[in-house]
Amino acid sequence: MFLFAGTFLGLLLVSVPIALALGMAAAIYLAITGNFSLLLIFPQRMINSIDQFVLLSVPLFLVVGNLMNLGGITDRVLRFSNACVGHVRGGLSHVTIVASMFFGGVTGAAAADTSALGSVLIPAMAKQGYQKDYAAALLTVCAVVGAVIPPSITMVVYGALAQVSVAQLFIAGIVPGILIGLALMPYAWFVAWRNGYPISVRVNMRERLGATVHAAPVLVLPALILGGIMLGIFTPTESAAIAVIYIMLLAFAYGVLSWRNIWRPMAEAATLTAAIMFIVAMASMIQFIFSYERIPHQITQLMLGITDNKYLLLLMINVLLLVLGMFLETIAAMILALPVLLEIAKVIQIDPVHFGIIVVINLSIGLATPPVGVCLFIACGIAKVPIEKVSITMLPMIAIAIGVLMLVTFVPAVSLFLPSLFFDR
Repeated sequence: MFLFAGTFLGLLLVSVPIALALGMAAAIYLAITGNFSLLLIFPQRMINSIDQFVLLSVPLFLVVGNLMNLGGITDRVLRFSNACVGHVRGGLSHVTIVASMFFGGVTGAAAADTSALGSVLIPAMAKQGYQKDYAAALLTVCAVVGAVIPPSITMVVYGALAQVSVAQLFIAGIVPGILIGLALMPYAWFVAWRNGYPISVRVNMRERLGATVHAAPVLVLPALILGGIMLGIFTPTESAAIAVIYIMLLAFAYGVLSWRNIWRPMAEAATLTAAIMFIVAMASMIQFIFSYERIPHQITQLMLGITDNKYLLLLMINVLLLVLGMFLETIAAMILALPVLLEIAKVIQIDPVHFGIIVVINLSIGLATPPVGVCLFIACGIAKVPIEKVSITMLPMIAIAIGVLMLVTFVPAVSLFLPSLFFDR
């Protein structure tokens, strides 16, 4: 194990991309340990690991996200959000939270949502007198909401790696994701009150109705995706395909998409899908090495030797995942940690769907935390504010997200209540 870990860390230190470092470390380990037969079937194992129907939803949801981020569709969502909560103290803060919750219910791609919303909301908040570091921090933490509310690409990958129902994961993520968004709102109100941020004029009922009608075709999409899954009409993968067709028709109808530029969102989705699938393909070899070295069993015995208290073990798992999320890309962290953590979860009898939501929330928080938080870098780049300043401003909001994480961890019903209504559990 030290051979694999040392090789992997050495490759990272010389700036080899994480996905490639995982594969090269696995190949070097197999060659040095004399497992040439397994090395020869490396390509076959890679292909078999990604040859899963559920993973087809990844590029489809990425296409949906890219199409949603086209200007005309984004503007409709923001107008609707502003009509609903723009008049509350710190209105644009609440608009950011509500819009992130909605986008999270459609796209499943937190980084894309951060880019699309940030390019509009951060300049708007700065114009109204909001501090840029606060605007960037709020948008960054809202990425956690978008990554937890289904559909979520992280949930799809977890379901494929852990052999857990993606449909149940999607339904289980609804309440925790909404809770994080709702928990951020009182803090946003407090910051606005403390700093004297302006209150937008309350729109009248006619304007509110107009904004709702204007955005209604887009607002239907989350209900279409989740409603179809809940009612058993289609699978998560089929829901992604339906979402692509639906949002594409809307984009054509709104005039923001044409046959001339349709290739652009497709190409962007294809590029990102290739990167994700390459990382997932490495999982089969990493899992083999961990199994060959009996690493999951050894670490499980080590942790159980420290304590056999279920709640302390869950706390240790959360700390481990939060630290991994700070330094590794979400899917890479999942690939490295899951072989060990699933073994522990099995020993302490944690429901696999509940455990999946714990993993997803932890690693989603990693999208917002330095030093490698993807959404943090995007928001800071848009706001043109140093990462250090935004990171400090973000601390109370990260604490709020971790507070909801602890609630989900130690009260399983928070995530399992809805799946129990729609699935035979």
